[in-house]
Amino acid sequence: MSGDLVASLVLELRDRRIYRIGCGTPAVWLIDDRALGGVLVNAPPFSQEVLEGIQTLTRPAYLFLPSRRGACDLDAWRAAGFETIAFEAEAPAIRAAAGTVDFAVDRKQRLSRTIDFLPMAGVTEGSCALRLKNLPGVVFFGPVLEPGPDGWPTLIVHPDDYSWESRLFGALGLKDLKFAYAFCDVFDTNCTRVGPDADREICRRVEALFDD
Repeated sequence: MSGDLVASLVLELRDRRIYRIGCGTPAVWLIDDRALGGVLVNAPPFSQEVLEGIQTLTRPAYLFLPSRRGACDLDAWRAAGFETIAFEAEAPAIRAAAGTVDFAVDRKQRLSRTIDFLPMAGVTEGSCALRLKNLPGVVFFGPVLEPGPDGWPTLIVHPDDYSWESRLFGALGLKDLKFAYAFCDVFDTNCTRVGPDADREICRRVEALFDD
């Protein structure tokens, strides 16, 4: 591995590999997609060493930003070959804070035939998840979910939430989705659980919030 990049392979699928890049927060994920190339989820601080390390794993293609909290050095990453993507409601805040957004997508658009977007506003105005639809199914939730005491991703209220109600009702929509693995902005290698059966476990925890 080149330079100071720390890349950990966390999941290998038929046509994709998923790596964690670095060890900071928000967590940065790299999808090595056989057809598309490399898709970063969140942006690490830019350095030539990190770029060269990523290039040993995949070809730079896209950088998806689930929220403004994962935006960093965007113009440098764009110059390195990553086209930047965010949900349309979040794009203005990202542009103001961190640089250019090439594609401000809506809920009907897709990155590819098997990769689409799941708007889940509430943490910030335009928080959005990225879904790998083909089985076993993977969702990158960004800040929308985070590990609870048992390690499974769930909804945790924060005083700076844009709308807790939006978070609740958006998460209820997950009960109709099938996905085996879930990744968030918060990740602890010692206790965070990502799957399999992430859809079932997350829905159980979200529904329990309505029973309290």
